[in-house]
Amino acid sequence: MERWLALELASTIRHDGDGGVTDDLATTLATTRWIHTQADLLAGHLSAGEIAADENLRIEIIELRRAVRALFARAVGPAPASSADAHRLMPAAQALTGLNTAAARETVVPQMDWPPEGAPTARLLSAENDPKVRLVAALARAAIDFLSGPQREQLRACTAPRCVRYFVKSHGRQEWCKPSCGNRARAARHYRRQRTATDDGSPQP
Repeated sequence: MERWLALELASTIRHDGDGGVTDDLATTLATTRWIHTQADLLAGHLSAGEIAADENLRIEIIELRRAVRALFARAVGPAPASSADAHRLMPAAQALTGLNTAAARETVVPQMDWPPEGAPTARLLSAENDPKVRLVAALARAAIDFLSGPQREQLRACTAPRCVRYFVKSHGRQEWCKPSCGNRARAARHYRRQRTATDDGSPQP
């Protein structure tokens, strides 16, 4: 399955397996751990494995996540947003401003390489020395790329009970982010049908 950095950031709020919601950015240690797990997606921007989060960086990433989840909610509309924050979403205009401001914190310039044998390639060089600033800017740019790209049209909020994830729909009939959510949703539907049949006196199948 293809991974997107913006989706990984939004998914740091997730179902904990016991009926609640957990936050992968709840502490500086957990935030550092999450940053390190994204090293492959951040490889073109910085060495994520060398970053240790402090409280200021943790709060910056959480605020960026709030903006991203608010814009994800806008993207999936008019379908319902994730139940994790549907009733306390950051206003879309504020989310856009926050996202663009975070992306603008790092000045980058294009650089072209063209070896004697081979095709030319382009990369972005950073004028920013602080890796923490570069990290937040990279996360923001990844969200901009995601939301302005074709995958936005396939973005969905998982509707399985207790799930709070967003996912990119990979085939026409996909309703949930993963098979376990599908199993839970089908079980919940079956239970509701059984309860309805019992309540109205209809014969049960």
